[in-house]
Amino acid sequence: MALSLAACSNDAGGNSGDNTAPSISGVADQAVEAGSQFDALAGVTASDAEDGDLTSMITVSSMPSLTFANGKATPEKPGSYELTYSVTDKGGETAEAYATLTVTRQTGEAVEFLKLDFADAAADGHGWAASFGESASATGELKQGAFVFDITDPGAGDGDVQLKKAGVPVKAADYKLKVWAKSTKETYAHMFARNEAEEGWVLFGDTYNQRIGTAITPIELNFNVPAEGTAELIINLGKISPNPDNPADTTPTDFAVTIDKIELFETTGANTEVPAYTADFADASAVALSAGDGANGSASVAEGKGIFTIDNYPGEGGGIWSVKADLALAGVTVEEGAKYYYKLTAVAGSDQSGELLVESSAQADQARANFNNISLKAGEEVTVTQTFTAEKSVDDPVIRMQLGNPAEGVTSNTITVTALEFGTLEGDQKTEKTIDSFSVSATSAHCTANPDYIWTTFNGTDEDNELGVGTIWTEDGKLCYRIDQGGNTDFHNKLIIGHGGNKLTLPADSYFTVEVTGKATQPVSCGFFLNPMGGWDPRLSEGIDFTTEEQTFTFETTDTLIMDMDFEMLFQFGSQALAEMGEVTVEISNITIYQRSII
Repeated sequence: MALSLAACSNDAGGNSGDNTAPSISGVADQAVEAGSQFDALAGVTASDAEDGDLTSMITVSSMPSLTFANGKATPEKPGSYELTYSVTDKGGETAEAYATLTVTRQTGEAVEFLKLDFADAAADGHGWAASFGESASATGELKQGAFVFDITDPGAGDGDVQLKKAGVPVKAADYKLKVWAKSTKETYAHMFARNEAEEGWVLFGDTYNQRIGTAITPIELNFNVPAEGTAELIINLGKISPNPDNPADTTPTDFAVTIDKIELFETTGANTEVPAYTADFADASAVALSAGDGANGSASVAEGKGIFTIDNYPGEGGGIWSVKADLALAGVTVEEGAKYYYKLTAVAGSDQSGELLVESSAQADQARANFNNISLKAGEEVTVTQTFTAEKSVDDPVIRMQLGNPAEGVTSNTITVTALEFGTLEGDQKTEKTIDSFSVSATSAHCTANPDYIWTTFNGTDEDNELGVGTIWTEDGKLCYRIDQGGNTDFHNKLIIGHGGNKLTLPADSYFTVEVTGKATQPVSCGFFLNPMGGWDPRLSEGIDFTTEEQTFTFETTDTLIMDMDFEMLFQFGSQALAEMGEVTVEISNITIYQRSII
């Protein structure tokens, strides 16, 4: 793929007066096969105000050296060559421009290696079923990656429209049922956990008048089970009037409720928090800020608070990592496999989101114990609490806020940390989560992908991050990914091709071309990566801007594999703009991979 480069002017003539330096245009990166001739001057022009067209004066050189004749060369060795374009006008002014020539190994003709078939795929209800009373007029079914209730009339009572699951194994534990739902009109739900070992209506727990709004949010039921048994989980969506004195406050008619996923948390045992460090922010060493990629800022302490000032955010090429705000954990070491907690209270002058990490001050992600995120609204004090089992040992831990992405319209900011406590968790508490997702395929640490499908999705809330909800399905020969809630970092909303249950394996000694055709219900951008499983070393790292008009995007690898390797193809959507966008659906009608084998 060719990338345009801006020409760089270099005044080498030392001239004074009104002579204008020339300019070079049309310079771009190129890729050719070894043994093939390429024309470095094709499409390249030069001119200036005094001398006019200087295209015939352009010279080209390279490092490593290539032999050019009339701008043409035939490289024989694969590799990367840095090209320098130069032109000098009659007044002695010189301009230069630069590009990279990638010379690949000789290959045969491109052949179709894989074309994904987005035939209609069946969703799994995971034992959840709809039921209706005689007075209700409604349907409930799996469609578009969700469990959807179309309710014309909710009936006479809350139980006239139900979603329930029987025979759920339970044991002596605390439970939380979390239902991610939205409605076309604001409505209510009652939720119950019934003890199936007892006759009649004996409950482990219940909750009433849970509000379901037009944006997807969780409704929750907490309950306790004293002994091993089974439970029936029930969500009532029928007629509910929580305020008898206000008849207008009731379940509407002619509306639809969409449930993307249902999570069940099971917690056993207990933990005790043992503080190891409490910040008093009396010393400047308690905080530090580093900034790069054009960003600037500082850290200070005052009146028992840690203050991070961002004077300006990074420019093009920067990102969330470009501003690092560190909170020292003096005297603390973190041991892999041990359990920890922290409580951090902060307020921002303007909206700010970012990553919240426990990692090495010096080694960063090479010694990272925990990954979390933070989202602050202007002027609102927020307390973030986190419990985790350390993924790695860290001798010099800090709590690091990576804050390089500003909210729209924000050019500077101040984040004030008013309290921080970090410590160990002692005890045997354990929480396990299962996810009943109604996508055609879903995967996380807690649920298994359907091996019949090579595509899957991951969303931030699957691992209890604050943001990120979405679902996928196939329809009319397309793969559809609906983002119901956008995350504010790029790992919060992922569409993935290739996963543990159905691998995307690419053979050695080949180059690959990936072709993606798609559109979206509103313009949305994502990062596109072709990454080997088990690490982060993308062989393709590009951007895609989906619009409401269907487009085809083409990407080519420039390195061959020394052995067959399993890959994941990632479409990563999360961003601050996405978090503020509302619902958006991406429709992909074609993903084809072409292979060019080495001769």
